[in-house]
Amino acid sequence: MLNRARRPPVPKDSDTISQATRIPRSEHSISRADISGGALKVLYTLKKAGFEAYLVGGGVRDLLLGREPKDFDVVTDAEPGAVRRLFRSARLIGRRFRLAHVRFGPEIIEVATFRGAIEDADEADRVSVNGRIVRDNVYGTTVEEDVWRRDFSVNSLYYDIRDFSVLDLTGGMADLEAGILRIIGDPVRRYREDPVRMLRAVRFAAKLGFRLGGETAAAIPACAPMLAEIPPARLYEEVLKLFLGGAAVQSFELLNHYDLFKYLFSESAARFDEDPLSPATRLVLQALANTDKRIQEEKPVTPAFLFAALLWPAVQKDSIAHANRGLTTMQAVDAAGMDVLARQVSQVSLPRRFSLAAREIWSLQPRLEQRRGKRASQLVGRPRFRAAYDFLLLRAEAGEDIADRADWWTKFQEMDDAGRKAALAGTGSRRRRRRRRRQPQAQP
Repeated sequence: MLNRARRPPVPKDSDTISQATRIPRSEHSISRADISGGALKVLYTLKKAGFEAYLVGGGVRDLLLGREPKDFDVVTDAEPGAVRRLFRSARLIGRRFRLAHVRFGPEIIEVATFRGAIEDADEADRVSVNGRIVRDNVYGTTVEEDVWRRDFSVNSLYYDIRDFSVLDLTGGMADLEAGILRIIGDPVRRYREDPVRMLRAVRFAAKLGFRLGGETAAAIPACAPMLAEIPPARLYEEVLKLFLGGAAVQSFELLNHYDLFKYLFSESAARFDEDPLSPATRLVLQALANTDKRIQEEKPVTPAFLFAALLWPAVQKDSIAHANRGLTTMQAVDAAGMDVLARQVSQVSLPRRFSLAAREIWSLQPRLEQRRGKRASQLVGRPRFRAAYDFLLLRAEAGEDIADRADWWTKFQEMDDAGRKAALAGTGSRRRRRRRRRQPQAQP
């Protein structure tokens, strides 16, 4: 059974504004024309059934900022079972907190029940480890209870379908106008409950161009080590959100500013600390900038290439160590790639299909040095050649001394067969010297 909380928690952040404000339709910019049909259907169906229902979260925030929302979330006093009975397409999900996904074709509307005060939960419904909540099936009864369980004030604005007003209980509208991202409640306590909130703070600040509030930012250094307790698979999902959301460069800079990057990619972070102006650092920044550009142009991006760039500084360092042990350049890069990935999974996991692709991108780098005979033509035919070539260009742009090699491969791909033969001949392809047969010596 899931408990209903008896009272809302008292916010502990001294900056929190606890006085509720209802902003009428005439004083805000949200129009039903900008809300998806699926979200409106959920809101009106719940209202007709006698339940409270609000649009909440990033959808409301983005509409108020004049942005196009990525998705729409609904919160209600209806429990998941009631939601499932109202919508035939509803599916209940979630371990930590049960909620419903209502599908309308390709669109999914997430419907959550009001959350309640965690202090009022029975032990069976609330489980924590060192202050971190790992299960939290606690329902509330009012929106006033639910609001204090949300992460940030700008994400805690409620659009009320009954009168089309916006309900603000935490000063979110003022923060939205001031460009401030402020966590609701005591920051240390909220980070301890879920350390991933620090990464979410960085992601939202980067995405919105906001600055972190004073107490929200000040608590991060002491709480950052808590990220080591988060499962690598969950951090992988957070890394994708950080770097594949269109604000990768800003996210990277904020992660470094708040000393969080090292809890995601510790070995690469160490290389950056050694030489902030090195080609390795510039390569990562250039890769992130290219990723942002491709997303803005609605071009596909792959996590494999992104991870190949983020881990390249560590691979380079390890490959030097392997080469010093007597391995060839190719062997050293291959060995370094395996070692780095083996260590990386203890921080941020990477699905096998992406780790294998990243390894192949790395292993092709020394092979791109070979521009003689049939090897160049064979490399062009490799499935991962284009990604490896793009990575080669990225290294050249970052300042590695390989501009001539990158330029040669660019021209080689543009040539026809005759041109390629001439180019290969021009590289001075080596012919094997025939061994002269040794004449048998005359027997004395």
